[in-house]
Amino acid sequence: MTRTHTEDLPWTAQNSPKGKYGIQRRSISQAADGQKDIGTWGGGHPFDLEIHRIPAGKINFPLHEHSAQWEAYYILSGSGKVRTPKGKEAIQAGDYLVFPPGEAHQLINTGSEDLTYIVIADHPQADVIHYPDSGKWMVKPQRKVFEMTEADYFKDEE
Repeated sequence: MTRTHTEDLPWTAQNSPKGKYGIQRRSISQAADGQKDIGTWGGGHPFDLEIHRIPAGKINFPLHEHSAQWEAYYILSGSGKVRTPKGKEAIQAGDYLVFPPGEAHQLINTGSEDLTYIVIADHPQADVIHYPDSGKWMVKPQRKVFEMTEADYFKDEE
């Protein structure tokens, strides 16, 4: 058994350059000897568990959809909105949100206090994340971000 106490973990902040996006995390799985984006196939845990905190007026991440990864969010405190391709809808403490692969999502803190939630994500061997608003793509576990242009399948192959 591996044990960790969440109150002993530091908050790690991630903010966008202009401040639109902002989040703080407690990486529970990593504190319990897990590895970021590495599942049992690479010696890690079968899932990743984190606590996220979005300050008032901030958004967690750009709207994004995973090609292979499942994510579940359990809202602990605060209120805000979840944005999906269907639009925005209110969320509050006690809500449980499940995002299967292919469903774009983001959380927006529209309240006056921190929006705090638990994130549970599985660990596929590879994942491609698409950002519909900007057209960018990210691959995991490498965590490399790309802008792509469509090309013929055989271009430069012969």
